[in-house]
Amino acid sequence: MSRSKRKLDHIEHALSTGQSRGTGLDDIRFIHQSFPNISVDEVSLSTEIGELSTSSPIFINAMTGGGGSATEKINRELAQLANMFHIPMAVGSQMAAIKDKTEQQSYKVVRQQNPTGIIFANLGSEASVDQAKFCVDLLEADALQIHMNVIQELVMPEGDRNFTGALRRIEQISNQIEVPVIVKEVGFGMSRETAQQLKEIGVSIIDVGGLGGTNFSLIENARRDDPMTSFDNWGIPTAVSIAEVKSIEKPGAILASGGIQNAHDIAKVIALGAESAGMAGNVLKWIRDDGIDRTIVHVESMLNELRFIMTALGVRSIQELQKSSILISGRTKEWLVERRIDTTTYANRR
Repeated sequence: MSRSKRKLDHIEHALSTGQSRGTGLDDIRFIHQSFPNISVDEVSLSTEIGELSTSSPIFINAMTGGGGSATEKINRELAQLANMFHIPMAVGSQMAAIKDKTEQQSYKVVRQQNPTGIIFANLGSEASVDQAKFCVDLLEADALQIHMNVIQELVMPEGDRNFTGALRRIEQISNQIEVPVIVKEVGFGMSRETAQQLKEIGVSIIDVGGLGGTNFSLIENARRDDPMTSFDNWGIPTAVSIAEVKSIEKPGAILASGGIQNAHDIAKVIALGAESAGMAGNVLKWIRDDGIDRTIVHVESMLNELRFIMTALGVRSIQELQKSSILISGRTKEWLVERRIDTTTYANRR
């Protein structure tokens, strides 16, 4: 099967498999404040991702590219959306553009539609320094997202089987390119051990890519003649992943992704410690089902609702929201307690 055809299959299977709502975010509750003493007009949604300043705590996470005109159209509309709301956007893996020059336009359209916006280039951990530089230059990117997708590759019929040297390659790229490096999991979550390893090689921005959103084991199994179901429920839920990464000393900037669907989810991941929330599957579904104009309305409504949530909590900034008190219950609490991560600190921060 061609790489282009595989890209299109991934999109269709992502839309058909949907999201499990297994993020753990339903185990998180805010402590209500009866006297917030604040006006909605006082709320600011601006935040920082490392050295990058953004207007709101959401970004469009990596989805596609390399599938010809169909993926070019998706990326064009996503870039228009990012441009309208001044939010960052990541492209899908650019390996297709490296291997086939005719696919480069399906990525370049993002910068063409969003000439001054924040754009993340994207490659897998198998990439070389030269390949990383090429991808950054192709998009005039502001950061490079390196995705880790071991489980997807193992389930993928034609996937990689050798994962040696990934940390060393990421370290080399981090040391030799001029833009920040974001290391991202692909729907299977991030442990504190992984976060510590990344910190030790100089990575300062981590996207947890937790379990509960688009499930690439299910997607790849849909493409297999002999499904390998061991990994269909594998991984660390998004809520747990954020707390795991946050538990290490000076973890750097945390990006939350994996099944984030609405303003309440965004508020919760920020309260758990994230600087920003990445959305992919839900935005792709909006674009396909409702079109770009209705998607703009969806995003605007979501940001307004986030402002209302922050007002109800009496917080004026994303930094204050990160210090809001939350109760953690259910399986999320069970996991964190077993991992000796103190959940009571979250409930008594104000």
